[in-house]
Amino acid sequence: MERLTYSPIINRPRLELPNGARVALWVCPNIEHYEYLPDPVRLRDPWPRMPHPDILGYGLKDYGNRVGLWRMFDVMDHFDVRCTVSLNLSVFEHYPEIMAACEERGWDVLCHGIYNTQYLWGLDEPAERAIIEECVDTYRRLTGRQLPGWFSPAASHTLNTPDLVAEAGIKYYADWVHDDQPGPMNVRRGRLLTVPYSMELNDAVLHNRAQEADDFLVMIKDYFDTVYAEGAEQPRIMCLALHPYMMGQPHRIGYLEQALDYILSHDGVWQATGEEIADWYYAEMWDKVTAHLGGDDNA
Repeated sequence: MERLTYSPIINRPRLELPNGARVALWVCPNIEHYEYLPDPVRLRDPWPRMPHPDILGYGLKDYGNRVGLWRMFDVMDHFDVRCTVSLNLSVFEHYPEIMAACEERGWDVLCHGIYNTQYLWGLDEPAERAIIEECVDTYRRLTGRQLPGWFSPAASHTLNTPDLVAEAGIKYYADWVHDDQPGPMNVRRGRLLTVPYSMELNDAVLHNRAQEADDFLVMIKDYFDTVYAEGAEQPRIMCLALHPYMMGQPHRIGYLEQALDYILSHDGVWQATGEEIADWYYAEMWDKVTAHLGGDDNA
């Protein structure tokens, strides 16, 4: 199955964001739980640095939930930013204080699996379906609500993932980082919207490239300036992908403050959650775009 029908961004129906916005900004803290002793270990060892337990690796990740996230809460509260949490659902199970803080703020949830040390790679369809169904059931048990979004744990996935996500009634999907706009994804049954996540404006990816938070700030500003200018004619989606164990460190948090201050000082920025973007797109753009994709103008 061809998952995505090709359409160059210059030929599409104009993305009419609410209130004439040029850019929709969604901010995605990855609130994750890494198992101290992963079980089972399958295609990839989450802690390859040394035989288990890898106390240094685990401790860095644990810092995010103990300390870094709470700094990030303060920053988001200051700017009145309602985030979309890329969430390992075990966080809500293990740390009810984090769940309470997210619920109090009305943050959206983009499910990131149960643990960030359990991957989808290599699973057959029934096994993967069972994991996605467990996530839907767990979220409903904890919150009473339907799970709105999906981003596979550790960005792992299979050929079946989009079909199974749509089958589970999840409305938007963030595994694919292929565009500056949301768009329909072809699935076996139902419908599924991709909302662009980012591996470019992603603090963990940058750190692996030996770039620091001051570099991240420059990249964020340059990225925003470009899509803001382009957004006068064809609006864009901008994702900030953050990790509390990274951006929540004392020497980095100030750069996050500067980045949000810069972006939100501009008119024409819609700060939205992933679910808000998805709901708006289904209501206002889905029919226009699917008609365009089914026409001859994209051949």
